[in-house]
Amino acid sequence: MEAFLVSTGIVALAEMGDKTQLLSLVLAARFRKPWPIVLGIFVATVVNHGLAGAVGSWVNAMIGPDAMRWILGLSFIAMAVWMLIPDKLEDDEVAGHSRWGVFGTTVMAFFLAEMGDKTQIATVMLAAQYNAYLWVVLGTTLGMMLANAPVVWLGDKLVKKVPIRLVHVISALIFLVLGVVALFATGVPGLA
Repeated sequence: MEAFLVSTGIVALAEMGDKTQLLSLVLAARFRKPWPIVLGIFVATVVNHGLAGAVGSWVNAMIGPDAMRWILGLSFIAMAVWMLIPDKLEDDEVAGHSRWGVFGTTVMAFFLAEMGDKTQIATVMLAAQYNAYLWVVLGTTLGMMLANAPVVWLGDKLVKKVPIRLVHVISALIFLVLGVVALFATGVPGLA
């Protein structure tokens, strides 16, 4: 259960102000059909995070506990730094996909936008740390939906009321704490 809750919270916070949240806003403004957009976000996230969780589980199985502790610790600290760098949405990430309809465009755009994104990397790291594939993927998917679905329905009203910089700093601090714990707390349950 810890893997689910931590994964949900980490991704929901990491997603605030992320390019996929901006993509949600762009898709909502462009198509004005929230249900196919939200369903597309869900499908793309399940597939993307399912693959990322599988990579994290594989890494956990292939690397020894001491090496895993250092890899996870340094990766979480790197994520803390990355959280402080604002994302930008590239104009071509949405263009050219409308022939697939609202749902298809959303699935493709979200899947591609998530490749190498903070939340995908976090999913790999969390799956490697907790060795609880299903709970991590469910948690990161829920976190993604908690951050993006309201944006589709409420648009920029919601985004303007949330202090994105503060959310990024809080997320960075959480990643930093996870990194320090992974590096220096030997024998902590949930760590490789």
